[in-house]
Amino acid sequence: MFRPLELFIGLRYTRAKRRNHFISFISLVSMAGIALGVTALIVVISVMNGFDNELRTRILGMVSHATISSVDGSMSDWSGAQKKAEANPHVLGAAPFIEREGMLQAERVSGAIVRGVLPDQEPKVSEVHHKMKAGKLEDLVAGGYGIVLGRELSYKLGVDVGDQVVVYAPEIRATPVGAVPRLKRFTVVGIFEIGMEEYDAGLAIVHLADAQRLYQTDGPDGLRLKLDDLFKAFSVARSLSQELGNFYRVRDWMQGHANFFKAIAMEKRVMFMILSLIVAVAAFNLVSTLVMLVQDKQADIAILRTLGASPRSIMGVFMVQGVVVGVIGIALGTFFGVLLATNLEAIVKYIEKTFEISVLPSDVYYISDLPSDMHWDDVGLIALLGFVFSLLATLYPAWRAARTQPAAALRYE
Repeated sequence: MFRPLELFIGLRYTRAKRRNHFISFISLVSMAGIALGVTALIVVISVMNGFDNELRTRILGMVSHATISSVDGSMSDWSGAQKKAEANPHVLGAAPFIEREGMLQAERVSGAIVRGVLPDQEPKVSEVHHKMKAGKLEDLVAGGYGIVLGRELSYKLGVDVGDQVVVYAPEIRATPVGAVPRLKRFTVVGIFEIGMEEYDAGLAIVHLADAQRLYQTDGPDGLRLKLDDLFKAFSVARSLSQELGNFYRVRDWMQGHANFFKAIAMEKRVMFMILSLIVAVAAFNLVSTLVMLVQDKQADIAILRTLGASPRSIMGVFMVQGVVVGVIGIALGTFFGVLLATNLEAIVKYIEKTFEISVLPSDVYYISDLPSDMHWDDVGLIALLGFVFSLLATLYPAWRAARTQPAAALRYE
């Protein structure tokens, strides 16, 4: 069976037992280093993807994918805009809301965002009804002046379900005794926990009708939308803006949280570059391995040259050997990296149970699990990067082998 000479000799050198066991040891170290670097890179990037996905899910579980608001302020005729928005094939749901600042007072005082919603429509655009730790979102009744608090906010105020909270609106009304702030007493009917301090410590939810009375508005501030694909938010927002006309303003989630997710993406890229250096260092260990191998095979190289092998063929022989070592290391690293990345959460839970430790304590971290989200395109990119590093590492030793002079190499043989 015909095989290129370079491939045949290179594979033969790889399979053969070398006289110099130190060269074999360094080859194994290089192979193990590449495998370890690729494994670490796959696992770390998968964890970064997992945290990105977890944060995105938690934030967008409370933040609408897009919002429609009136240019003039309150949206009195919100039902018409809701029908037009829900007619868009990418809109899964739309619900009215009021969102204003307020000050809450019980045993202690704390500022918060007060959001007025319709309990029967809110599940169409948010996940808060799945995050209730006490009570239900349906306990908010128009005229009942109930309020649902984030867990951290309830701790700040020192209240629980059934307690009273006074909500102050940042507006002043004139009375015979002077100017006084607008306020209303609410009863805590539920507590939720999202896992993000921004919402757990700074959000209070009331019924839309009660929010209208407190803030003296004619209607909701706008509509919150949930889309089938959050990355289409910009195009859907632009389409709805043109359809609804100049009386409405449409804003997508990227405008409010773009910097946050850009920071996560930047951190992922930086981690990728830093960990790529581990793969690079391991791959370039091949340089020392192949340099010593070239020195050990001087006589063989000289004989091949005298038999008519070109410098390019000699260069190809040692490039094949270096690439084979690199490919084996990449294959092992990819296998163990994928295995770890896909089973990381189970492995962490086993370690926590066995050694009775907590890797991410829930009382310290909002994300107490170690999420992992492996993407095959990341795995392919990492494997390709390792292959390129291995290929580059073979160039100098192979070039030195190609420059070997047969007469000088065979002089003392």
